[in-house]
Amino acid sequence: MTPLFHGGDLAGARARHPDAPEPWIDLSTGINPHPYPVPPLPAEAFTRLPGRDALDRLLKAATVRYGAPSPAHVVAAPGTQSLLPILARGIGPGIARVLSPTYAEHARAAGLAGHTVEEVPRLDDLAGADLAVVVNPNNPDGRLHSASTLLDVARTVGLLIVDEAFLDTGGEAVDALVDTAPIVVLRSFGKFYGLAGVRLGFAICAPDRAKPLRATLGPWAVSGMALEIGAVALEDSAWAEATRARLSADAARLDDILHAAGLRVAGGTPLFRLAATPDAARIHAHLAARHGILTRPFPAHPDRLRFGLPSDEAAWMRLDAALR
Repeated sequence: MTPLFHGGDLAGARARHPDAPEPWIDLSTGINPHPYPVPPLPAEAFTRLPGRDALDRLLKAATVRYGAPSPAHVVAAPGTQSLLPILARGIGPGIARVLSPTYAEHARAAGLAGHTVEEVPRLDDLAGADLAVVVNPNNPDGRLHSASTLLDVARTVGLLIVDEAFLDTGGEAVDALVDTAPIVVLRSFGKFYGLAGVRLGFAICAPDRAKPLRATLGPWAVSGMALEIGAVALEDSAWAEATRARLSADAARLDDILHAAGLRVAGGTPLFRLAATPDAARIHAHLAARHGILTRPFPAHPDRLRFGLPSDEAAWMRLDAALR
């Protein structure tokens, strides 16, 4: 029942390192540091209950952006995190297997729903599970699986959840295949669009599975603000294309900085890089206490350290100097 440790806790970092230089640079998350420019919002987005027309526009935009079969296959939610316990409870308590190491909230949600949770290292180990989870690309190592491979896995389990939170930056989606096997795809809006505070995410699944999800979430699950921002952003194909190119260039630059500091890049996505070093804990503490730079350590894997992308040239220079 205890909340898990995640990145993004600048308040905690400041409390632990009160003498660290300001402003802090937060590299502990995989959120795009170049957010989508928030459009002017109509007053009704704040003063009225979210309307059906705004929701329909968002679902249509998500259908096109993610390649879902139809808007009836798309469920909008206040962040994909809110969907995890609902999906876990939708399958009667049984065996839940999570391809690990990965985002820890999946195992936690399954455990809270009464499942016996097994964290397994290989795709083949998922077979026979009542509930199976694959994060694709994986967080934190960026491991990717093809759509055909995941489809094969789905046919051996009761329900396969494919978390595509970071797939906007590249990879093969299974969104179009949700009618062919027991698959629910999770799509995060906040990471690629750099607007995590909007709290918007989607489940893509067969309509007969989408209906009870909507019923559980209830009316007005997504705020008027999120409906407006999400629709405009998802419809902007030019921004998405330019952003993928920019993130790829930034990730290559980050790799160069990590290599120059003697760190081995063990994987990642264009939104974050995973470094492997026996000095991970020392480097994490050094960057925080001496330079006000927050990275993401992994207590269960003390030789791993994840770096997000700096947001501007000053932050790039501070990171380079601190590591050197």
